[in-house]
Amino acid sequence: MDTAERQPRRQGWRFVLLALVLAVAISGLVRSLWIDVYFIPSESMEPLLETGDRILVSRTAFGSAPIRQGDVVVFDGRGSFAPLSSGKGPLVDAVDAAGQWFGLTGSDTTYVKRVIGLPGDHVQCCDASGRLTVNGQVLEEPYVYPGDEPSKQKFDVVVPEGRLWLMGDHRSRSADSRGLLGAPGGGMVPLDRVIGRPVQIIWPLDRFAEMPRSEQADPSKNGQ
Repeated sequence: MDTAERQPRRQGWRFVLLALVLAVAISGLVRSLWIDVYFIPSESMEPLLETGDRILVSRTAFGSAPIRQGDVVVFDGRGSFAPLSSGKGPLVDAVDAAGQWFGLTGSDTTYVKRVIGLPGDHVQCCDASGRLTVNGQVLEEPYVYPGDEPSKQKFDVVVPEGRLWLMGDHRSRSADSRGLLGAPGGGMVPLDRVIGRPVQIIWPLDRFAEMPRSEQADPSKNGQ
């Protein structure tokens, strides 16, 4: 093969490499500003989300519609549900971040839970019938995993300003705000740690489905 034949091939590979770099850069921009992909690593949100699901998360969902009771949120749990530092070192952190970015693995610091208490809410477990109450009103929870109690752990909290009380739907399998009552912050997650709202299950294909907001989050349904 002479020099004249090699030159077009080199240019072709350069074009392919440039196209890949641009595609990754554009994807990174979209995922950092508008929509991202997350892997569900546990059963804490069953039956809504199952282990192994990949979900699309809208980063702008709460820009025009504030977070409401009943919303499912994806959030960064560092400083509340998880330590600020993983302790694994920068190399392991980089490998973990790459797996999460491609939607191949879950994150030890990113969580999906449901909003039970908003800033200022008084959340209690439980009334005489074993149900949660918020500001003295019984909370109807059709999303709770069949057979689970609303909570086996009793609690009585007032959510501080700027924070949320969050719980998983599979109550017997969920590590959530209830388990952090004695920790700094009392299990409450800062509003500015919320990444966005799940809007679509994209994998596996037999579970491909839109994820609309809970009816409970609709002010016409809860009197807000």
